[in-house]
Amino acid sequence: MNRRQFVQQTSFTIAALTLAQKNILASWFDDPWKITMLTDRLGIFEERGGTIAFLTTNEGWVVVDAQFPEQSKHLIDELKKKQEQPFRLLINTHHHGDHTAGNISFKGIVQRVLAHENSKKNQEAVAIKNKTEDKQLYPDQTFGTLWCEKIGAEKICLYHWGAGHTNGDSFTHFQHANIVHCGDLVFNRRHPYVDRSAGANMKNWIAVLDKALHKFSRKTKYVFGHSGDGYKVTGKADDLRKFQDYLGNTLKFVEAEIKSGKSKEEILKATIIPGSEEWKGDGISRPLTAAYEELTNTN
Repeated sequence: MNRRQFVQQTSFTIAALTLAQKNILASWFDDPWKITMLTDRLGIFEERGGTIAFLTTNEGWVVVDAQFPEQSKHLIDELKKKQEQPFRLLINTHHHGDHTAGNISFKGIVQRVLAHENSKKNQEAVAIKNKTEDKQLYPDQTFGTLWCEKIGAEKICLYHWGAGHTNGDSFTHFQHANIVHCGDLVFNRRHPYVDRSAGANMKNWIAVLDKALHKFSRKTKYVFGHSGDGYKVTGKADDLRKFQDYLGNTLKFVEAEIKSGKSKEEILKATIIPGSEEWKGDGISRPLTAAYEELTNTN
């Protein structure tokens, strides 16, 4: 066998083994909720709430977001059945209940819970307001702008570039896998919730997405917090650009309507965002209201 044949055969063997590993891990999961493996070690969980990501390492499980208690328990049970190892780290992309209410299922079994400092403050404030403090597992570690740590063979970095969906959102980058969990910084063809009560800012949200597009590579795969009917919760840089355009088109549309003399109530009658017609269905009043309040500096 010559060198060229050896290299070619070795490459095919490695590719076959990698595919086999991915298929073995994927075959673990056969329950009604949806689990999709993106690599041989990193997958996503979809049931009810924001998309969860999970990573298996030789130091334990890493989980990003937690949905609600019932859903996070489903995930925990499945992971424990398939691979008995500790839960090393739980990351919250932001404070909303469909991403953090399930934290409580990790109480006593996860070593650390990590989030942006504003995310923790927001989670505490909402829990106090709703009198649900006893149902919370708050982050015990926070960061400001950047956090990185090597866990097993993976290096994980969290980035916060200012207000967007809230004032405490972060991107989670699995550098070796080159996969970024966006949390609710990206809604794929679904009208977003813009939480102005927690410091959201649509104009700056556009800038945050721009920083992500410059930071991560063209080959990066993204995991989104939510998606519209018929669309996936994973995608590419082009999906970030389209959502960025959507936010800009929303602000542009509402600003033009304000200048034409229309009232807030009249603006909220719109059923489409011009230039971003792919975003359909319920919920259009959320971004329209947020854009109006931001542009008029009202609440």
